[in-house]
Amino acid sequence: MLAKRINILRFILKREGNLRKVLYLTAAMAALSAGAAQAQKVIEPGSDDRIDWQSLEDFKASYGNLEGQSFTILGPWLGEDQTLFTSLLPYFEEATGAKANYSASDSFEQQIVIDSDAGSPPDIAVFPQPGLAADIARKGNLKPLGEETAQWVRDNYAAGDSWAKLGTYAGADGTQQFYAFPFKADVKSLVWYVPENFEDAGYEVPKTYEDLKALTEQIAADGETPWCIGLGSGGATGWPATDWVEDLMLRMNPPEVYDGWVTNEIPFNDPKVVKAIEEFGWFAKNDDYVAGGAAAVASTDFRDSPKGLFDSPPSCYMHKQASFVPSFFPEDVEVGLDADFFYFPAPADGSMGQPVLGGGTLFSVLTDNPAARAFIDFLKTPAAHEIWMAQKSFLTPYKGANPDAYANDGQKKMGKILTDATTFRFDGSDLMPGAIGAGAFWTGMVDFVGGASAQQVADQIQQTWSTLN
Repeated sequence: MLAKRINILRFILKREGNLRKVLYLTAAMAALSAGAAQAQKVIEPGSDDRIDWQSLEDFKASYGNLEGQSFTILGPWLGEDQTLFTSLLPYFEEATGAKANYSASDSFEQQIVIDSDAGSPPDIAVFPQPGLAADIARKGNLKPLGEETAQWVRDNYAAGDSWAKLGTYAGADGTQQFYAFPFKADVKSLVWYVPENFEDAGYEVPKTYEDLKALTEQIAADGETPWCIGLGSGGATGWPATDWVEDLMLRMNPPEVYDGWVTNEIPFNDPKVVKAIEEFGWFAKNDDYVAGGAAAVASTDFRDSPKGLFDSPPSCYMHKQASFVPSFFPEDVEVGLDADFFYFPAPADGSMGQPVLGGGTLFSVLTDNPAARAFIDFLKTPAAHEIWMAQKSFLTPYKGANPDAYANDGQKKMGKILTDATTFRFDGSDLMPGAIGAGAFWTGMVDFVGGASAQQVADQIQQTWSTLN
């Protein structure tokens, strides 16, 4: 998800003509804040009993002999996320004696390719896209993290082997190995609503996908509008619809079908994919179901679309969007009180379990630096998760982290969605080639809500994909 949000931000800023200025300013401010974060610990050890301080002591017992060593980390985090991540580094440095040096790039995706191909990589890279990590692994430029670490992820993260598979790629010799450790997740399978509106109307939060569709029909029958949906995003218009289709693919098919779809082993115009697009149309192409009617879906800006929840009377009752959407709520809206969310539910028969769509970042080692290897093991400590959880903007599927460490109930609730998941899958459009995931898929969804059939759209996207092979 992070990569998609970065691309969207770039489109927006380019349209406003201030990209270079904003990036320079952001980088400068991030550097200053990162320096402040590393100067002192944000939470003094032992001062917060929600955090497993003993896990740091245990880590120190194993790695307290790295005095004088240093390593570099290159990542995509700028601004607030950079400050939050670098707030973890003093704990690692105190435990080991090693120095961690983080640098950020607004063009991380390009920079890491250039640096690794040139033989001058960072010791650790923080990937927002598994596909990019896989590409670099295939060139032989990532170091395997070992089966022991892969098994640790299987044993300690939710959703079975989902997260271990996310970091497993073919190396230069074609052998599948574990190369990327997942750390920091995002959740997309969310539906936002206003509890007061539900209470006034007598509506209940749906527990199953069938309940969600029934509630949609009930709201429309009551003369109200169930959904706000907006696909507008400048040059990135269409991307919110891809999240809908991805979530629906996970609710209508086993995860193996999703995996085949994002790699084109299952063609984009396969009947299963066409059916998922049509299912999105059930919500988005019905004038009675969406605020402004179906014709408004493509032209409504995604940042404006949730505002209908807060109209009086409400312009809509539900809005599907990822965990970042409160950034676009009215300023006086308090999440958990004025607005809340529920899990985009799975089918009642339980055949698909509880799939969760999301994003996240993965840490890979690119050199044989022992301190860099130690940092991966640092990320296994509950404290490394809990210290960031206690601040903001962090979710984890790590079952060993204390959920009470989350800074607020909303984050805790999202974290539970992650740890309750039976399957986790990364944002599909971020896994597809850029020409598809950030191109034909976006424009195809705009064509679809504009009147094209699901089959026509799927055929066109597959035609584009075929030209890439």
